[in-house]
Amino acid sequence: MGNLLYTVAVILVILWAIGFLGFQVGGIIHILLVIAVIAVILRLIRG
Repeated sequence: MGNLLYTVAVILVILWAIGFLGFQVGGIIHILLVIAVIAVILRLIRG
């Protein structure tokens, strides 16, 4: 479960970076970033 959470966080950060640099889709990309940061924090707390 921990590895899955970490993987999802990394994927979301990559998607955010692509969206932020390339497309400027707006609020959706920033929501993805927030979700990724929360996932990483949960990973650090639990692991």
